[in-house]
Amino acid sequence: MKKIETIIRPEAFSTLRHNLDEFGINGLTVSEVAGCGLQKGQEGIFRGNRYEIKLYPKIKVEMVVEDIQVDSVIDIIISSCATGQVGDGKIFISTVEEVIRIRTGEHGNAALA
Repeated sequence: MKKIETIIRPEAFSTLRHNLDEFGINGLTVSEVAGCGLQKGQEGIFRGNRYEIKLYPKIKVEMVVEDIQVDSVIDIIISSCATGQVGDGKIFISTVEEVIRIRTGEHGNAALA
């Protein structure tokens, strides 16, 4: 099993959610986050004072999938979220040793469904 974490633009989330749902990925954890990367800071003016915005609002989507689903999920994320501009986001993949459903005690892939 793999944990896929992706950080995306907020406006891309509804498309991503729809496409993951159609693929059969229903279990997601979604967080509103802020961060920076290659995007340059923006400068704004408020009441004559200059200020710099260094963190941008993003959405972090986390899911655990079976190993055979990883490549398909990555393709869905890229096709749903890529605009070709700096700031489209990142995908992080890590190995998950075990999953246990608290309600039933099921382990492994059975706990993912």
